[in-house]
Amino acid sequence: MKKNKKNYSIFVILFISISFFSPKLIANENINFLSLKNNEVNLRQGPSFKYPIKLVYKKKYLPVIIIDKSETWRQIKDFESNSGWIHISQLSKKKSGINIKKNSIIHKKPTTYSRPIAKLEIGRLVLIAKCKKEWCKINTGNYSGWIAKDSLWGKAE
Repeated sequence: MKKNKKNYSIFVILFISISFFSPKLIANENINFLSLKNNEVNLRQGPSFKYPIKLVYKKKYLPVIIIDKSETWRQIKDFESNSGWIHISQLSKKKSGINIKKNSIIHKKPTTYSRPIAKLEIGRLVLIAKCKKEWCKINTGNYSGWIAKDSLWGKAE
């Protein structure tokens, strides 16, 4: 009987450890990307309209990562590591990304062997239609195609 209790205890501890420390669970709980809803959004020093404005974003759909919450406010960080508070009315669930790699290519299909459509400059904003394991289908300007997922900051995990 003691041996069964010991085995059961080990099983429970192992199960809890695997569940708790699963990288996919950690990624899904901690990484929550949203985008800016308007062409002009204030980033504040604290979670209230009483706090001063740190900077004003002037790019609709710019991706941001949520790092904290306080009632109707979200503390965010952008791809340049600026952080502050934005009211939830200024955030959108529209998926977007910023190209962070030099020589990123938009391809016709999700493979490097497919026809190249365009080259993206670093810092280019793209709207994400969908993502697969290693590729995202994107739209930017007059171009639509697939880009390697690791070229983007702000993508849905």
